[in-house]
Parts: sequence; structure tokens; C-alpha cells
Amino acid sequence: MSKDLFMAMREQEIATANFLPTKKELIKTSSDFAKGLLESGDNNPQELFTQALRLSESLTEITKTFKDALPQESFEAFGVTGTFANGGTRLNYADDPVYVELKKAMDDRALLLKTAHGMDQEVYDSEGILVPKVSVTYIKSSLRITF
Repeated sequence: MSKDLFMAMREQEIATANFLPTKKELIKTSSDFAKGLLESGDNNPQELFTQALRLSESLTEITKTFKDALPQESFEAFGVTGTFANGGTRLNYADDPVYVELKKAMDDRALLLKTAHGMDQEVYDSEGILVPKVSVTYIKSSLRITF
């Protein structure tokens, strides 16, 4: 199936009106292509997904290799603009003992809030103050893939 999917994707690319399509055109034609494969009913959606995932991983590695070979300078070529930016700096807050102490206190408080949330009875901190049961924010469900 991988070869068939690749060939179908290649045919779709050739059928694109613009030899160097814009990002918007790529997204639209790719979405239409994928929907067409799914709607045809001739393909297993799980197989299509796993093959697309494999192709995506391959293209990610190829892109990384090509990007690493580019000089570290801005460029404009083939309808793409690349802007080079020097890496920034990051402060090492852990070098400050006050920061480390405050961070530990925050981590301890977070643990206490988690404990209070899971308990049926009230929970008090070391100073005898009631620990509130904080609200919950739900995280979107996801599909984890490994291969």
C-alpha cells in the first residue's frame, strides 16, 4: 500500500495547476486528496493513516537533513522565504537560591492541592489553613501512535 499511496500522492502533485503551489494550495489539495481516498470506500482508514504517518516521518527526516545542510543565512528561493535568527539566551534561574526555595514551595503547594482535590474530607496545610479544592481543566483526548 505504501507504494500505491506514494504514487497516488505523486499523481495529485503533478495534477496541481501551479508547479510551485502555495502553502494554502498544498493544504487544500492535500485535504481534498485525503478525503477522496476515504470517501471512495476502497481503502482502510487505519492503513491510510499508518502509511501517511510513515511517509510523514520519512519526509520530516529528509527535511531536517536538507535544512541542516543550508548555510545559516536568510534566503528567498522557489517561492519560499527563509529567515535566519540567532539563538537567544535563557537565564539559569536555578542559580538563585531564593528562586530555588520559592520553586520548591510552589511544587509542595501543587502537591498539597492535588491531595486536597482527591480527598473527601477537608485538608489543612501546616499553618492550619484550609486547602481549597481547585477547579479542573480537562485536556483534549488524543491518539498516541508508536511504531
